[in-house]
Amino acid sequence: MSLAPFLETHRHEGVILVRIETAQGSTPRETGACMAVTSRATAGTIGGGQLEFHCIDVAREMLAGRARERALDIPLGPQMGQCCGGRVAISLRRATAADLSMIAAREKAVAAARPVVMIFGAGHTGRALAQALAALPFAVSLIDDRDDVLAGLPAGITCIRMADPVEAVDAAPSSAAFVVLSHSHALDYRLAEAALARGDAAYVGMIGSATKRARFESAYLRAGGRTETLERLTCPIGGSDVDDKRPEVIAALTAAELVRCLLVIRQRTKSRRTRDEPAA
Repeated sequence: MSLAPFLETHRHEGVILVRIETAQGSTPRETGACMAVTSRATAGTIGGGQLEFHCIDVAREMLAGRARERALDIPLGPQMGQCCGGRVAISLRRATAADLSMIAAREKAVAAARPVVMIFGAGHTGRALAQALAALPFAVSLIDDRDDVLAGLPAGITCIRMADPVEAVDAAPSSAAFVVLSHSHALDYRLAEAALARGDAAYVGMIGSATKRARFESAYLRAGGRTETLERLTCPIGGSDVDDKRPEVIAALTAAELVRCLLVIRQRTKSRRTRDEPAA
């Protein structure tokens, strides 16, 4: 559960917001990581382990004693026995209605900015991939041209039935990721070609063997495609070092591939913006 719904549900009984204000050295979470604590439940995480256990205990002491704010400065090695060895400054304070509004707005903005992943094909591997990505910070759509394959997926997955899924490629936002694994090789080729033609995709992946890739490349080049464009195609998806074709395994490997690709791009963009900001 995200923090805003948790606060909405529990604020009447008292909630302490626990936030990492600064993180120095090696720490389990970054500056800004936040969790909410009531007398019986929690949401979010500041990294788990002894640090989080200690902060939950302090937060519940505050709730029992009616305290409103506390600040902790914790060296993780000496005080918590955590081998990461960094140091964190933690703020703990009782949540207010204003906090609820601010957190809800922030979570809405974060959700709107999530990288877009479009999965084409709701077969065994497509469904497994959608389930693997459901808990990750992506905006995931699963697209198929069949009527009976889109039920029973996690609530966070947008399921779209389209007579011609290639239209979804054309309508996608810039920097989207396209994962192609439909029920038809001919459709896979059309989808991959359309995704590559955009020129702005963060990731274009197509399920298949080295033979399938070679056939696609041959047809693509005969149709006038450029060799350098093919360098942006990931096929097989998920890498070739694990020889296991079970849908769940392919999905897990592809999910890891997408995390590395999309979140590294996001981190580089954020770092670049930080460097470009004028000094105060």
